[in-house]
Amino acid sequence: MLREIEGKLKFKCPFCRQPVQTGDKAHEMMMKRIEANDPKTTREWGRRQYDKGDYSSAFEYFTRAAGLGNVEAHYGLSQMYDLGKGIEKDGGKEMYHLAEAAIGGHPGARHRLGCREVVNGNIERAVKHWIIAANQGSDDSIQLLMFGFKKGMISKEELAATLRAHQAAIDETKSPQRETVEEYRRTRTTS
Repeated sequence: MLREIEGKLKFKCPFCRQPVQTGDKAHEMMMKRIEANDPKTTREWGRRQYDKGDYSSAFEYFTRAAGLGNVEAHYGLSQMYDLGKGIEKDGGKEMYHLAEAAIGGHPGARHRLGCREVVNGNIERAVKHWIIAANQGSDDSIQLLMFGFKKGMISKEELAATLRAHQAAIDETKSPQRETVEEYRRTRTTS
């Protein structure tokens, strides 16, 4: 993508390396990827359906992508079960999908698990979840851990180690290429 931005080239599909299509052709290509059981495309199609308000289709695609191992789809399902969007609220299924996403490395899911543990009165477990999420780069978890430190829920040494790990996770995601792409996305959405 960076090459396309810098060189003002046409964007290419990461799968087939052909120019990115729009309209009916793009829809057709996505459907082919979904038929080929591509979990990322299946989850993305579910997200698009969710954003349009078609929650039953979103649920179907999220479920399929989660079955293919996509952690973002598990996270999407957890939100649907939490909010009752297109399906009946179900705390047990919400927690199942949150746990699957967290195990898969989703920092937002890990953070939310910590929040659920607070509601259940398990502060120690909440702090453990937030430490893991912070180590994965979750700013929200860092904020809660800082608050927890003030309340005596986490030691100074644990907080310091977590802050170092958090910074390392953030640094790992920084690069001039990513910054260029982010700037492109910002200008594209504001114009």
